[in-house]
Amino acid sequence: MSSMRRPSAAIGREGWDVKGMAIAILRGLVIGAILIGVWMLVRPKPLTAKEIRQQLFNEIQPIALKNCTLERFGAKNDGGYLICGNLLGNVQSAYSYGIAGDDSWGCAVSRRSNVPVHQYDCFDNTRPVCPGGRFDFHDECVGGRTETIESRFYDTVPNQIGKNGDAGKTLVVKMDVEGAELDSLLATPDGILNTFDQLVIELHRADRQFLDLVRKLKRLFHVVHLHYNNSVCTTQWKPFPSPVYEVSFVNKRIGIPDPEGPTPVLPNVLDAQNNLFRQDCQTPVLSEP
Repeated sequence: MSSMRRPSAAIGREGWDVKGMAIAILRGLVIGAILIGVWMLVRPKPLTAKEIRQQLFNEIQPIALKNCTLERFGAKNDGGYLICGNLLGNVQSAYSYGIAGDDSWGCAVSRRSNVPVHQYDCFDNTRPVCPGGRFDFHDECVGGRTETIESRFYDTVPNQIGKNGDAGKTLVVKMDVEGAELDSLLATPDGILNTFDQLVIELHRADRQFLDLVRKLKRLFHVVHLHYNNSVCTTQWKPFPSPVYEVSFVNKRIGIPDPEGPTPVLPNVLDAQNNLFRQDCQTPVLSEP
């Protein structure tokens, strides 16, 4: 009889082991489902396009500096930009990206600071002249990597600065390159960007990538001016009245914030319409409540 009881006891133990394993697995599945549900409730939700634009809009609002006197350099309308004229004293070289045959900004900077201006444009090889200034035209474009596209040569900001013998020099940079500013500046190391005393760029969209770019730049720079290009006024990019906008940056090495100073008034009295034949649009487009 004892020999007959041993198998039944073993079968009983095996049955309980299987049952226990099933209970443990079921308990684990329940706990896992609860944790997934909790994570789904508390996880950060992806930003909507509207939320991204609002964050970018907030990031590009200018602040007051104790030591910046804004001046307009360049043309009265398109091609002119506001920078801190009194903070050009240490500049050793200037870079003007995207000129389309005319570089009134570069001419004004060169005359004021007596520095060479390296100009880059691979779409229009017209060499502008500047009596009293110094121009060095390069028939190439700027980009995020070295490449040739449709017979046009592109190179990076660090490579171009290095080829000109300007590595380590204090620079002032203007960039208006129809969207190529994104890859060009994202690919530029902070060590190079930090040699820019001032940077003025025309940005050509308002999305996540441009939010990342502005946040990268703001690690090193203060925003001191903002102006919207009225060539493309629209209500489709709220709160931006235009998806094309000029932003002036001053390096934190030299710019002294004035927390008690008045908030900069936009548009500035020195601002002017980029396009004389279109209605201006400098007022942000408010979203519906």
